[in-house]
Amino acid sequence: MSPMSLMSPMSPMAPAAAAKLHRLQAALRSAGRAAVAFSGGVDSSFLLRVAADTLGPANVLAIIGDSPSLPRHELALARQFAAATGVECLVIFPEEMRNPRYTANPPDRCYFCKHALFTGVRQAAANRGIATILEGSNADDTGDHRPGRRAAAELGVQSPLLEAGLAKAEIRELSRHLGLPTADKPAMACLASRLPYGTPVTAASLAQVEAAESRLRDAGFRGARVRHHGDIARLELDPAEFPRLLDPNLRGELTAALKRLGWRYVSLDLQGYRTGSLNEAL
Repeated sequence: MSPMSLMSPMSPMAPAAAAKLHRLQAALRSAGRAAVAFSGGVDSSFLLRVAADTLGPANVLAIIGDSPSLPRHELALARQFAAATGVECLVIFPEEMRNPRYTANPPDRCYFCKHALFTGVRQAAANRGIATILEGSNADDTGDHRPGRRAAAELGVQSPLLEAGLAKAEIRELSRHLGLPTADKPAMACLASRLPYGTPVTAASLAQVEAAESRLRDAGFRGARVRHHGDIARLELDPAEFPRLLDPNLRGELTAALKRLGWRYVSLDLQGYRTGSLNEAL
């Protein structure tokens, strides 16, 4: 299958992206069958779709790791996407919350989370006779604090998007060519990423953040983050959306809603949303 066969011939793409897609397909074909650690985000959705198109849906297994750090609406969207792709989808429960090294929330918290996830994914895949495990890290992920990459390496999990040199912008471009609903989806990290390092991860705090971000999403804010600093909720929004938040009525409604969830103060981060903002303290 050529790179262009995955999309409409009326949809040209940059030559560099086409070459990287070709490399990705070649790597996937060598697997024969594969399981994808699937979150429903931009990267893993693109990987799942290309794997299904390249290997055939019957040879691809999507495995979702469900835990309190995964928002319920994200779980529902991931399952819908997998069903639309035609692959079998399993939901497993890694139970990282049972590991005190994870719940203590050290700077390498993500390592313990991903180790539990990939261990569960590998076992579930082995039960289906699948040896190749894939995950959706991309070329941009090498420039940030990513302890989960160490877990992937230890457990033999492959990162074909990264190995093909695909960056996030290219993955979004190719996703648009494929008509994927995730092409312009805001970035989504696990809910535990909203808690500063050293703040214990609890089911209650994760549920509090999920409810707050759901309220912001219902108000029309895309990709908003609610960082949990004890009795302070620090909102990270796209700066272009600041004027809407400062409307007196909406500001009052959202402030009251977040206070009802348990925060005493609600603040707006004037730097706006950026990925990995809590890593700034490292």
